[in-house]
Amino acid sequence: MKPLEAGDARHAGKYRLVAALGEGGMGRVLLGVAPDGRLVALKQVHPEFAHNARFRTRFRQEVQASQRVSGAFTAAVMDADPDAETPWLASVFVTGPSLKEAVEATGPLPVDAVRRLAVGLATALIEIHRVGLIHRDLKPGNVLLTGDGPRVIDFGIARAAEGGSDLTGTGGIVGSPAFMSPEQAESRPLTPASDVFSLGGLLVMAATGRGPFAGSTTAQMLYNVVHAVPDLAAVPPEIRALVEPCLAKDPARRPTPQRILDFLGPVPPGTRPWPPAVHDLIATQDAAVRTALSWPAPPPPSAPPKRRRRLPVVTALAAVCALAAGSLIALAVAKADADPPTAGANLDPTSLDTLRRADPCRVLDDVTVPDAGKLRADPDTGHLDRCTYESRSGGKITVKLGDQIYVEGGRPTEDLDGRQVLFTEIGGSTCDASVQVPAQPELGVTALADTCALAKATLGKVLERLHGGGNGYALAPGTLLALDPCAVLDRAAVAQALGPVRETKLNRLRECEWTATTSLQLTFEKTPTSVPDTGTPVDLGGVTGTRHQTGESCALTWNHRPLDAQESEHVRIFASKTGGGACDTAVAFGKALASGLPRG
Repeated sequence: MKPLEAGDARHAGKYRLVAALGEGGMGRVLLGVAPDGRLVALKQVHPEFAHNARFRTRFRQEVQASQRVSGAFTAAVMDADPDAETPWLASVFVTGPSLKEAVEATGPLPVDAVRRLAVGLATALIEIHRVGLIHRDLKPGNVLLTGDGPRVIDFGIARAAEGGSDLTGTGGIVGSPAFMSPEQAESRPLTPASDVFSLGGLLVMAATGRGPFAGSTTAQMLYNVVHAVPDLAAVPPEIRALVEPCLAKDPARRPTPQRILDFLGPVPPGTRPWPPAVHDLIATQDAAVRTALSWPAPPPPSAPPKRRRRLPVVTALAAVCALAAGSLIALAVAKADADPPTAGANLDPTSLDTLRRADPCRVLDDVTVPDAGKLRADPDTGHLDRCTYESRSGGKITVKLGDQIYVEGGRPTEDLDGRQVLFTEIGGSTCDASVQVPAQPELGVTALADTCALAKATLGKVLERLHGGGNGYALAPGTLLALDPCAVLDRAAVAQALGPVRETKLNRLRECEWTATTSLQLTFEKTPTSVPDTGTPVDLGGVTGTRHQTGESCALTWNHRPLDAQESEHVRIFASKTGGGACDTAVAFGKALASGLPRG
């Protein structure tokens, strides 16, 4: 903790700034005082980020989501100003060393303290994931050991700097190599299970003083995260039983935070959760804060604040591309006995992972909706994410999960569960009511009914049921239902089939489109098992597909596995290429895909 310098600003918004707490890759952290006397940890973003319009947009979105996190064992975000000349974010200030500082100063924690730490971290992740956030940088420096338990910090801006060379210098990702998940190290799309992997690494460090993946260089460490077996030799057996599944390479095999709490059970009550030496560090920091609050204010700034050089940001992309020459296909395979990373009521009901696992025909089946009565499901052939219901009066209500919505044309109305509803009236006889998916705002959760009032009431019931859980698909071995179609092949495999990719876009919940010299769409859908496909058979290496060519376009399809007695999970690849060759590209992509899709 250091006094402010003469040139430093002394206020940010309504907060009086008192002292400098530290500085990192994305910003500077200051001790501030609110008008009501509460202390805040106020992070000011570095100028390099502040001058980037795209960063500000992302920062604003992340701040809005992080302000909804208010559970135990998190340092809640109190206030923020993404539009300030220097954007800032203020969180509740708590005294206590970081886990990194505590272990370096006092040594590894005993088993009972590690268990208490695990309970606190899992509880914090439940709250963070509930609002649709992924922490992305859960590391020892972002966990504080306070007098009544751990606190997770810095869950508000990590994602805002990801992606794009103008933000990270090389188009890489922001994070800490030793505690990244394999999917983060390989720049693949993340799910909340990524944070669980990081949690496992934190517990290893807390119990042994070092992380599970050593490496003499950053590149070697990243390679070990992706490919090596974690070093758990020094981990006590009762802790090892917990961290081993957390450190599974396959995200679908990691436990959910709730399952971690179930495994650990209740912790005994107590007022001093840490060893005495850690509580001594807490007392030392308390005294330092009291001293800082008594410091006289520095003189007014006579010049603009000095431009501070941003610390190097770790970028994993180049290193992993050079080292990770193993599998070309990176699949989040859902197993029947696995713990899906979005199970239960722990996540935002509009997160993509929650929606993929939800069965639209179970969400409202036999459920009573005001002004419609008890609904009866009538499954929609061809769609895994859509279902039509019949009301007691014979009217039809349709529910669509993760479908495209009319963002520009929809007229907003009052909030629903804290989310803005978009209404689109169709032909004067039906109305769509939609809320946007935070991770993909052009997609939404939609209810279509005869009137906008009924559509909104239905949508509210859908969100309530999704949040409560228990209405998902049965994720049998080999299923495609929980997969992100944009993540089933890594970038190298996609480029090998299509050429250099200019854009990757999730069109719908289960449809991804790549734009290269060929435009190609991959869709997971369902189809009646009894309907024969009359196209030209194609051997895809153990899987027989059927292709249909029309001009410069080509469709390649096959049944992946039975969904039930009448329908099958179906893979559809559609390619178009000026000048011909679309089928050659579709088949090349299909062979790469078929060889790596999960099998039952």
